Amino acid sequence: MSGMSQTDARKALFDTLNDVQAGMLGVEGSGQHMQPMTHHFDSDTATLWFITSLKTDLVRATGMGATAHFTVTGSDQRTWACMSGPLSQSEDASKLDEIWSVVAASWFDKGRDDPDICLLQMPLHEAALWTSTGNPLVFGLEVARANMSEDKKPDVGEHVVINFQNAA
Repeated sequence: MSGMSQTDARKALFDTLNDVQAGMLGVEGSGQHMQPMTHHFDSDTATLWFITSLKTDLVRATGMGATAHFTVTGSDQRTWACMSGPLSQSEDASKLDEIWSVVAASWFDKGRDDPDICLLQMPLHEAALWTSTGNPLVFGLEVARANMSEDKKPDVGEHVVINFQNAA
């Protein structure tokens, strides 16, 4: 079903990450539900960055490093992605300065100088991307064809797995 190239899949993923403001972040094996987080995406390094508090359950679950999953849904409601990679605390003050905002400041009593600020980084190892057609006529035709044949399933989109560790 996947006619989408790795290059096109990366572009679709990167466009979605740049288009939406937040997704759901969870730490593998923590027993916690995923939680909404604003992400900052660096397409040059395929790394997600998050600003949170040292006092959060998320940071406690991360410890010195953990595998995490981050999911997003495109604003067009036709693109979905689930990314995975190691999640760890970062001491990169210049990255924190780069992504700091008035929104981030509103969560911390002492603003950028608050001692509870924690910068998390998640270099992407893998991403699963699903896209669907935005054409309701194509969708309807595919569903009708599938209902007329036991061997036919609707072909209404693409599914691609992107491996960032094997990227050239």
